[in-house]
Formats: sequence, C-alpha cells, structure tokens
Amino acid sequence: MPAHSKTAKPGTQIAVIGIDIGKNVFHLIGLDQRGAIVLKAKLSRSQLESRLANMPPCLIGMEACAGSHHLSRRLIALGHDARLMPAKYVKAFLKGHKNDYRDAEATAEAVQRPTMRFVATKTEEQLDLQALHRVRARLVGERTATVNEIRAFLLERGIAVAQGIQRLRRALPDVLAKSADGTLLPRMIRIVEALAADWRRLDERVEEVSTEIETLARKEAPCQRLMTVPGIGPVISSATVATIGTGDMFAKGRDFGAWLGIVPKQLSTGGRTILGKISKRGNTYLRTLFVQAARVVLIRRESWERYGLKSWIEAAARRLHPNKLAIALANKLARIAWAVLHYGRNFEVSHDYAPQPA
Repeated sequence: MPAHSKTAKPGTQIAVIGIDIGKNVFHLIGLDQRGAIVLKAKLSRSQLESRLANMPPCLIGMEACAGSHHLSRRLIALGHDARLMPAKYVKAFLKGHKNDYRDAEATAEAVQRPTMRFVATKTEEQLDLQALHRVRARLVGERTATVNEIRAFLLERGIAVAQGIQRLRRALPDVLAKSADGTLLPRMIRIVEALAADWRRLDERVEEVSTEIETLARKEAPCQRLMTVPGIGPVISSATVATIGTGDMFAKGRDFGAWLGIVPKQLSTGGRTILGKISKRGNTYLRTLFVQAARVVLIRRESWERYGLKSWIEAAARRLHPNKLAIALANKLARIAWAVLHYGRNFEVSHDYAPQPA
C-alpha cells in the first residue's frame, strides 16, 4: 500500500468513492453511509482496476476528462455505478487548497447530490466518431488559416480578392499567371504556390475524413433518423450521436437546446427576469453546426411547407432580426433532433397539426 494511505476497517461498507484521475496515478477517497472518510489511497493505473474489482459495488464519481470514459466503462463492467461530472460542477465542493486527495473528496461529495448533472459515458464507437469530427475540425481550421494567409500576402501587394474561399480558388490561377508584370516578385510567387499546394493537400484530407464520416452516418440507424430532420445531414447527425448518444442525459428537448447554449442568458433577480444574448454554453462545435443547419433551412424557402415550418418561420421573421431568427430555428431543430433520438422515430410532419408562431 502506498504511503499516506488509509484502508477501510474490516466490516466497513464503502458507499461512495471519488477518484481524481491522472495519467498514471489515481487518488481515491472512500466514504461510508454517514459520509465519513474510510478509504484514502494512491494507486497506479495497473493497481486501480484490481483494487476496485475486489470491492462490493458502490457509487463512483469522476470528473469528465481525457480517459474518464474508458475508465467509466471498465468500472461499470465490474458492477459499480460509475458517473461522470463536469469539472466546473465539482469545483464547488472543494474545501481548502487544491490537492489530489481533496479533489477526490470533492468528487465523492458531488456525485451524491440528487440535482447533480452528469455526463453520459460514451461508447468506443462514439469516441471514434468524435475523434473523426475533431480531426476534420482541425483540418478545416488549418485550411482556413492557409487561405487567409494567401489572401493577406496578396493584399499587401495590392491584389484584393473578394471574400470567400471559392472566389480565391477561382482567382488564384489568374493572379499567378499575370504576375509577370512585376506585381509579385519571384520569391512571393513561390511562397503563394507552396501555400496553394498546402491548401490542395488539406482539401484532400478534409474530403477523405468527410467521406468516412458520411459512410459511417449512413450505416447507423440513429444518424439515419436524424437526417430526416430539415437541415441535418451526415456531418451534423454523426456529430450529434457522437456527443449525446440517444439523448438520455436530457429530460426534454428544451434541456438539450439550453445545453447547446442557443437560449437567452438569464440575469434575473428580485423577481425581475432579464434575458440577454444567447448563453453559448456547452459544445461549441455542435452549436455551430445547428446554427449552420438553420441558415440552410432559411435559404431553402421551398422546403418550409414540406417540413411544416412555413407558418412558424414567417411569423417569427416578422418580429426577429435574421440572425435571431437563425438562432431560434437552430433551437427548434435541436429540440426536434433530441426527440428523434430519444424516441427512436423519424421526423414526420403531421398534416392535421398547424404549427403555432413561436
């Protein structure tokens, strides 16, 4: 047993365990039914599973972080009730200065709260799909940075290209072909050509990853159901499934919209309700995708009637700025997406029901 450890006395029932997760070292705090500390241990990764495998099933709390989903799945397989929590919600239970044992104790305290919000344990398939989306997001970011660098270099030489990646793609060959008049020096031409080559390679990688995501999305039943929702295609459907699974972590669609951060931020006090800009909480990547989906739906006016959204959009458009309308529609699409996942049914329009204005 490592130094500074405390072992539970024989016959003592450990009810709750808090684990502070590290790369190679884990700190454990065990509480009995009365909340007294009866276990205090520092274990290596190899020791952790064998130690917990020999314990009776109990409630185990951990912060949601890198490696936590894998450990949660292993502990659930051992019969424990493992739960993950956002780190910001655990912080409120920390007493005194921060150290690993106090972090574990705060985790053990937080996991017992009946109002605590938990993070659903992701499956290996969800994590693989999430990894693909993160790789794609990084590649798209690198491509955008490369395009902006080319545009800035050309602007410094007096060559202004209209905004938009496709406009620059069409204009660049002509810009380089006409550079013989001395607008660009040979060195700058080589730099821009090298950047254009990087751009092409990034295009190929983005297309490769996007194709893999689309192939996986069309094979998965939850993704197929999500793609029946207006504006949602393979990328958004797969990102949603990778993030929330079947949506069981939310009691209703409104909770999912609030988690995405596409609801007004409240600053209420004294019985006075003050609503501000959207809160922008939760998953930024997924929120961005749903807003893009809403903008696509707004552009395709011919689809409003087919999806039963015409009266709702027209009523909302009379009183909302186009940007606010996009956010409101994104919230509506997110709530529909949650219902599709939670109830396992395709999105269908009831012709007997006339949508009411928001």
